[in-house]
Amino acid sequence: MRVGVVFPQTESGTDVGAIRDYLKAVEQLGYVHLVAFDHVLGADATTRPDWKGAYDARTPFHEPMVFFGFVAAVSRLELAPSVIVLPQRQTALVAKQAAEVDILTGGRFRLGVGLGWNTVEFEALGMSFTNRNKRMEEQIALLRELWTKPVVDFKGRWHRVDRAGLNPLPVQRPIPVWMGGTADAALKRVARIGDGWFAQHPPNETGRAAFERFRGYLREAGRDPTTFPIEGRVSLGRLAGGPDEWVPTARAFRDDLRCTHLEVNTMGMGHAGLADHVKTLERFRRDAADVFSA
Repeated sequence: MRVGVVFPQTESGTDVGAIRDYLKAVEQLGYVHLVAFDHVLGADATTRPDWKGAYDARTPFHEPMVFFGFVAAVSRLELAPSVIVLPQRQTALVAKQAAEVDILTGGRFRLGVGLGWNTVEFEALGMSFTNRNKRMEEQIALLRELWTKPVVDFKGRWHRVDRAGLNPLPVQRPIPVWMGGTADAALKRVARIGDGWFAQHPPNETGRAAFERFRGYLREAGRDPTTFPIEGRVSLGRLAGGPDEWVPTARAFRDDLRCTHLEVNTMGMGHAGLADHVKTLERFRRDAADVFSA
């Protein structure tokens, strides 16, 4: 199982030196990839009494694609946004940015995409929230065209590319498109058109049932459920048992849910800075050594 980290977006600050030290430490500890969340704008929750979003205007986020250019310059980590809110972004521009990150990393890039939930953000970026499901499927089809052909002639319901193309093309042709999602409709979409799944279910009875449903959808789509890549997420701050619960949880993702990848999330643990996040990752690396070597 390939083990990586979730970049602590909301707790990382803007000290470039501290961020560089964090990235180098993560790589030296033996983590092989880095995941970053995506939000362009945060809504002012103080003016919205019914706001239920996980993030708002007080929550800091580095822009993943620009940030990945920096990461590529200081490390050899594989990079993956989890996830870019694709329907609120221009498809051709995402294709160009993803191709550039793929080049800078030497092909160590997965583009994670998802539907998003923040209507305020969609409105500010000039994109429709209501048709994002079907529109994202067309976006993925266009991305793959743009990554594999020097000149593309594409006419869809929402997109028109009139004999134009990216230059340079990415290293990977096409770049793997991973997808998030927990609802059955999302799982079916991943099974049909995704190259990997960012799973957000814990390794409990509910999670096992979701994984079995997903693998059933893979079979229905004519795909091999024994080889399809899946990344689980262990959020250490949500495990009430602390370090004693970390290792069995990580092993459950590997042994029970048969994940190919695992990401370790250290946000929400009350850390004062990135150095504290590194200390927690050191502890996890030591305690869960057998998961890394599996």
